[in-house]
Amino acid sequence: MPALSARILFLAVLLPFSLPALALDDTPPNREAQADRYLAAVPPKSQIADTVAGLAETVPPEQREQFKALMLKYFNIDKVSVAIRQAMVKTFTADELKALADFYGSTVAKSAVGKMDAYRNEVLPATEEELQAALAKVQAELHPQGTGGAQPAEEKK
Repeated sequence: MPALSARILFLAVLLPFSLPALALDDTPPNREAQADRYLAAVPPKSQIADTVAGLAETVPPEQREQFKALMLKYFNIDKVSVAIRQAMVKTFTADELKALADFYGSTVAKSAVGKMDAYRNEVLPATEEELQAALAKVQAELHPQGTGGAQPAEEKK
């Protein structure tokens, strides 16, 4: 058994040195291939549909379906898809794109992404409340004469 332990130790010592060999060559074709993998995992069409659905919430309920249909009718998804792909290839390395594609292509990531709207809806009220409170304090501090000499509520005693 000591021979097995020595082999495992030997592999453990050498493993970190072999990891760079697993990296992709950062070439334009590799970036493009990994960007395509990412876009297959996260299609721009579904992202745009989600965005349009969010925008539709600002429209009166009786107009939402028509609004969504018209937005998707006139939105040039092909143009945006090309822009997304070009920006990804320009911005990220092949390894970064591979990591993004691996993550967003996984079932765990798809499940998590599907829950993001619910998560945002939970966090949004507290965030908005704090932003409004901070904004009021900033305005009071920047323009003290506009407050009529009033102090922020928590400083009054």
